[in-house]
Amino acid sequence: MQNDSILILGLETSCDDTAAAVVRRHHDGRAEILANEIWTDHDDHAEFGGIVPEIAARSHVERIDHTVRRALTAADQSPADLTAIAATAGPGLLGGVMVGLTAGKAIALTHNKPLLAINHLEGHALSARMTEEIDYPFLLLLVSGGHTQLIAVHDLGHYERLGTTIDDAAGEAFDKTAKLLGLGQPGGPKIEAAAMRGDQTRFAFPLPLAKRAGVDFSFSGLKTAVREAADAITNPTITDVADIASSFQRAAARHLSTQSAKAMEAWPHCGSKTFVIAGGVAANKTLRAAIEAECAERDWRLCVPPAQYCTDNAAMIAWAGAERVAADLIPDQKEMLAFAPRARWPMAPPPQGAEIGSGKKGPKA
Repeated sequence: MQNDSILILGLETSCDDTAAAVVRRHHDGRAEILANEIWTDHDDHAEFGGIVPEIAARSHVERIDHTVRRALTAADQSPADLTAIAATAGPGLLGGVMVGLTAGKAIALTHNKPLLAINHLEGHALSARMTEEIDYPFLLLLVSGGHTQLIAVHDLGHYERLGTTIDDAAGEAFDKTAKLLGLGQPGGPKIEAAAMRGDQTRFAFPLPLAKRAGVDFSFSGLKTAVREAADAITNPTITDVADIASSFQRAAARHLSTQSAKAMEAWPHCGSKTFVIAGGVAANKTLRAAIEAECAERDWRLCVPPAQYCTDNAAMIAWAGAERVAADLIPDQKEMLAFAPRARWPMAPPPQGAEIGSGKKGPKA
């Protein structure tokens, strides 16, 4: 379908945000985001100190139809105008993924449109191509609430995992640190706001995995160091909290940028020197600045999606669907309608023997 315009309705419900978007991919590969609706209500989870999966799933059920209508209205399109439906099918909170994928199936069946079950991580991985001209291959730092990975993106659907977190994801570390400091949720923006008022040099938090080969990540030790620093202060002031937040943010950014720099040095780029940061934590300005410095030192091009496309959104899901339709990668529809939502779904399977976690559903990452 290289010579045709592609119009995709995207649905995203993998966590607590209910999102729907309409994106057009022009024949020249240019993206036009006609609508990007996101329904977020952190107050639903505030009293629990984090996201409650059952509350999130119930909220998606209540909001998905209205969010889809808003997106189609904002885009001035009808279901009949669509080329296909793209819905997140995992990984994520199973109850939430189930709602969005089921809605996508219903719309596809009702209007006789193809359905594409999209990996949420692939949506993040391709999001920068939605706003910038980026050729394959490129190196990706996927850094979000549930995932922290370095991935070689060789081509659409061809991904190689170079490194991953051996414990917590970066976004999870931000959330837990914010909770520890009493800053509330979502943790990333709360930490960043507090850090702006703090002294990032007051606490010398450790650099994780400094003596370990490879480009994996670890945040459990950093979180422990933050807790010990906070516990050592009796009746911490606003200044104390800001200093801890700023020092933590600096340490996390340093760890992410150090491992990214090691990946750049080892990456067999074949002439391509493009580095992409995607995922919710990519919105953090301190992280961007740290990796920008590493890229500049090595003469690499840095690409980061606009902030609204770093956090969970349906535009990136629609775009991933559009990329697949353009490449004539429309899957068998019987398989799509039977596709089961997945809590775990690695975008780039781990190398044999390098799996993190296990269980009936396979490795976590």
